[in-house]
Amino acid sequence: MIRFVVVFLALATVAAQAVTVGAGLLWIAARRTRLAAALRGEVAPAALGLAWAVATLATAGSLFFSEVAGFTPCRLCWYQRAAMYPLVALLGVAAWRGALGVRWVAWPLAAAGGAISAYHYMLEWLPSLEGGACDPRAPCTVRWVWELGYVSIPMMALTAFALIAVLLAVARRPDASGDAR
Repeated sequence: MIRFVVVFLALATVAAQAVTVGAGLLWIAARRTRLAAALRGEVAPAALGLAWAVATLATAGSLFFSEVAGFTPCRLCWYQRAAMYPLVALLGVAAWRGALGVRWVAWPLAAAGGAISAYHYMLEWLPSLEGGACDPRAPCTVRWVWELGYVSIPMMALTAFALIAVLLAVARRPDASGDAR
């Protein structure tokens, strides 16, 4: 069961990375192609709900890792959780109400969580950079998950934060004819 969930979340991470990069490329091409505009028109009204789904899956994954798999979260994991968990409630309510104003609260959470995740991922690659701030019983340099040669728990979190930020950027109300600002 644990192996199945780890592989599922690793593959979901790779898919989310592809979507995030694809969205960036579409954003660049948006002024030049009708396809990009059409895709944005399809995704934008559902973007808040999709961002909520990403935050919910990331939260469920982190709880699975600690409560079911028994992985002890390090200090940086807790900080990432502190940025991700509120996004479930914020984005859920925003999606239900169509409240685009949530972006001004959700973007800073996603940016802070993404920055912490990137730093945590770097520590996995370069453990010598860890300055002793982490608990020796739950070191930040431990790789509990390592799939496909690069996907770890901090990479999963970083990807989720990045995809949430992209979805927030393209979000607009279902009844809006143009871009929401």
